Amino acid sequence: MKRLALAVIGCALTTTALAAPKPCEELKAEIEAKIQANNVASYTLEIVTNDEVHDQNMVVGSCDYGTKKIIYQKNDR
Repeated sequence: MKRLALAVIGCALTTTALAAPKPCEELKAEIEAKIQANNVASYTLEIVTNDEVHDQNMVVGSCDYGTKKIIYQKNDR
């Protein structure tokens, strides 16, 4: 019974740690790496407050406990 309780507590702590929000700069760097891996030549990633988001389709990430968003724009030549 103690092992079961310990396993449940361990799983709960693990899922909480995995769901922890990331700092904006760290998340932006991860998104940027994925974009570059897809050979996108010209793009803009910008960290903005929720109030500054005009088009939800441009949002590619949320950070700082949901107070900021990362928006993506492909720059066509």
